[in-house]
Amino acid sequence: MRDLWQTLRTSGLALSLIAMILSCVLISQRGLELGQDFTGGYVTEFQLAQDISGDELQHQLARHVSGEFRLSAQGALHWQVFQPPHNDSPTPLNWHTQLPDNLGVEILDSRFVGAQIGAELIEQGGLALLVSVLAVGLYLIVRFEWRLAVSASLALLHDVLITLVFFAATGMEFDLTVLAALLAIIGYSLNDSIVIGDKVRELVRARPDSTVSNTINVALGSTLGRTAITSLTTLTTIAALWWLGGASLQGFASALFIGVAVGTWSSVFVSATLPQWLGLSHRNYQRTLSEQEKQQLAEP
Repeated sequence: MRDLWQTLRTSGLALSLIAMILSCVLISQRGLELGQDFTGGYVTEFQLAQDISGDELQHQLARHVSGEFRLSAQGALHWQVFQPPHNDSPTPLNWHTQLPDNLGVEILDSRFVGAQIGAELIEQGGLALLVSVLAVGLYLIVRFEWRLAVSASLALLHDVLITLVFFAATGMEFDLTVLAALLAIIGYSLNDSIVIGDKVRELVRARPDSTVSNTINVALGSTLGRTAITSLTTLTTIAALWWLGGASLQGFASALFIGVAVGTWSSVFVSATLPQWLGLSHRNYQRTLSEQEKQQLAEP
């Protein structure tokens, strides 16, 4: 059974490392579909008097909306149209006046987001991610021996990359709510890694005669129940948010769901497994006595 656990953990770590490399390649090639918060443009929310399918409404809008646009459902009979900036003019385009009267179009909101605001959001959002990762890394260095700190930091990077590659592969919009979800994922994954890391450190100190591999297996066995229950209850809540929160929260809920699921994986297969391959040993926690201390201990 111990050999089986060891094989599973090693295979999971290798799979995670491969997934991180492929994620970097895919994100660099395809990029992210930045939402209107970042790119700027015209945002028009409207309500219809009668129900109509998304494909049919898309066809109707294509006749009257000049240039590119993106249609998204916001709820029952509630829709949103996003148009990229046109000649840098903040004047909304009056396409809604040309739609058939039987649709009963009622404009609920119409606004323009400038490109400069979008650039500032990208800069501030990236800075928030960078500061949070650096703060987490500093905390881990202070709290853990460097092997556990490096492993937990790599697990955080793993979770963020896998979540980002999901948006790059599916073409879902990356907006401010998704950015907020990434920050929440960092906090959740860190908490899970710290719980397992604390147990590994405790058992490595207490079992100097046991191999590190067996000690990590015992640590995972003692925390696996807690990890599974916490993850399942969190995922259930996120699924309810995705189901009932409406279209405006689907990106946020999707990012959280992927991040929590992947964070549970990385806590076991990255954060707890990598320290063994970095040479973690009970000797890392043995305090080296100075010559003066040795002389004092040797005195009768």
